[in-house]
Amino acid sequence: MILSLRQAIIQRVHDKSSDELREVIESSIGGDDKALPGLGVLFEIIWEHSEQKDQDNMVATLKSHLKS
Repeated sequence: MILSLRQAIIQRVHDKSSDELREVIESSIGGDDKALPGLGVLFEIIWEHSEQKDQDNMVATLKSHLKS
């Protein structure tokens, strides 16, 4: 059986507690670039299950932090 990268990442974290998920996220941020695809998959899940107002807030936060 061949897993896609997305499936492998989801399988790796699907049984983790909230504290463990936070640790995965925090340990990946600012770390090795190899962690970026995993963060992308986790963000995709968050985005897909967020309400429009929450998505708008995330976009506004991102935009405000991209200004130079």
